Amino acid sequence: MTHERTARDFFEACETGGGWEACKGYCHADASFACQADALADTTTLAGYAEWMKALLGPIPDGRYELTAFAADADRGTVVASAVFRGTQTGAGGPGEPTGKAVASDYAYVMRFDGDRIVHMTKIWNDAQALRQLGWA
Repeated sequence: MTHERTARDFFEACETGGGWEACKGYCHADASFACQADALADTTTLAGYAEWMKALLGPIPDGRYELTAFAADADRGTVVASAVFRGTQTGAGGPGEPTGKAVASDYAYVMRFDGDRIVHMTKIWNDAQALRQLGWA
């Protein structure tokens, strides 16, 4: 499987709330994670991030992504995906009662490979903007 195919399959599994169980086959068991966003400040593993995404679909059950770009850099063993996450908080599990507010939040994944699996992912995301849209900040 190519890096691009692996990254696409991982992206789909993660963004549809599959959690680590659905994502782990595309990643090293100890794959790391980084994101310069307060909402994810304590998340340092890709397993933790996959579970965070799964949990996000509780308060935002219609959460979905619109892929805007996808590119592989074979020389650097990296695949980059950008998308817009959309959804409305109608479910329980947010910081309070459901707000009924919608979010449209741009983000990017930078997935670095070691061999045929993802070893590290950086998420580029403006969490403050997304949380304000949802009425959570």
